[in-house]
Amino acid sequence: MVTADCLQITREVGFDHLLTSGKPYTTSCPLPFQADSVKTARDVTRSTLRGWGLPELGDDAALVVSELVTNAVRYAMYARGRREITLLLMRVVPHVLLAVADPSDDVPRPKEPDFVSENGRGLYIVETYSQCWGWDPLAHGGKAVWALFRTEP
Repeated sequence: MVTADCLQITREVGFDHLLTSGKPYTTSCPLPFQADSVKTARDVTRSTLRGWGLPELGDDAALVVSELVTNAVRYAMYARGRREITLLLMRVVPHVLLAVADPSDDVPRPKEPDFVSENGRGLYIVETYSQCWGWDPLAHGGKAVWALFRTEP
């Protein structure tokens, strides 16, 4: 299955449905709107990947999830109403899809990385460590920012 096929599957099923259903090889974890959600997201990611027999993806995936959740916490504070963040991991052989849904409608935009600055490198890191990344709007408002990892050479 090529990358486009994997992403087409998620779009046909819909992130909204994936975030609320308990499908095999799918883990969904609601996260509170607070900074320590980043650690929880890393732990859930590593644990899920170990359970799927993919511990070798743990470090890279945890780094990417850290960046996605940090962005969600940072930018969701400006969204009206809900303060829900949800982590989704989905195994679609030969890929793992990581997604973080947040209530903000703001489009994620990569910045030119400033390697001296403390921030602004998040999406650069996501792009560097994943096969590809993007975002999809959610039906009830907000978005899911996702990153795709290939599990087989």
